[in-house]
Amino acid sequence: MDAGADEIERAAEAALRPRRLADFVGQEVVRDQLSLVLDAARARSTPPDHVLLSGPPGLGKTTLAMIIAAEVEGALRLTSGPAIQHAGDLAAILSSLQAHDVLFIDEIHRLARPVEEMLYLAMEDYRVDVIVGKGPGATSIPLSLPPFTVVGATTRAGLLPAPLRDRFGFTGHLDFYTPEELERVLHRSAGLLGATLHDDAARELASRSRGTPRIANRLLRRVQDFAQVRGTGLLDLAAAHGALDVFEVDRLGLDRLDRAVLQALCSRFGGGPVGLTTLAVTVGEEPETVETVAEPFLVREGLVVRTPRGRMATAAAYEHLGLERPGDGTLFG
Repeated sequence: MDAGADEIERAAEAALRPRRLADFVGQEVVRDQLSLVLDAARARSTPPDHVLLSGPPGLGKTTLAMIIAAEVEGALRLTSGPAIQHAGDLAAILSSLQAHDVLFIDEIHRLARPVEEMLYLAMEDYRVDVIVGKGPGATSIPLSLPPFTVVGATTRAGLLPAPLRDRFGFTGHLDFYTPEELERVLHRSAGLLGATLHDDAARELASRSRGTPRIANRLLRRVQDFAQVRGTGLLDLAAAHGALDVFEVDRLGLDRLDRAVLQALCSRFGGGPVGLTTLAVTVGEEPETVETVAEPFLVREGLVVRTPRGRMATAAAYEHLGLERPGDGTLFG
């Protein structure tokens, strides 16, 4: 996908995001807890405590950060851990914040150590120390910051240092959505797109969306494309099946990469075990892509297991691919 198409895709995705907490579908526990935090902050006329959101990609962490900014009527500044390479980068961002602004840091577990240490001070005391000059002549100038809220997002909460984690007043973990919740997401999104999604089509899309609203909304837009170009214009079950076939999303929600990983495990390596790097080379992807994009869902669905010796396919993986299982009893499940 080129840069222009990627930008259009992101803009379409952003248009479907809810603007208020009351419009946010699913995650009832986190939504109720966050509502209490925001209501209490409004009653005290103070910024809400710093918020840490953890969970798999696509469940709404960025959306919740946007909602928090909207609820406190502050501006939202978006950045990510890898984008802040030096403490000076963070100082420049912090010095531009206004009162009640929200600073959203995606992949916060990937912050560099000097940046973390500056963030500690900013979150706790609303100040940063800016170093001017170099060597023995360098001086530290304290810079006061207006009260603001940090919203951190991470897909790997275990990698977050304890001193940073402890500075968040509220921590929420986002879980995968149920098919019923995804149906509600899809109907809401279809309404925003000016279309009517048939109930049976919504059920079909929800069942193939991996419990993830981002994937559900992406599939919905592809169904709308299919209905407009090759269908009757209706977002019905026929259009859903047609689009899912074109974009190679099977009944479990597996896509081309997922099936390539399973096929390699089952056909090339006899079910495993096989190392991640070898598996990635076989399917023509980077190891990090296989580990972070394909593997979590395959493990969650019981199709792949991780062992000390490498990745192994389960009996369910052979059944899903329609392959005959090895008869040596080495398979899991």
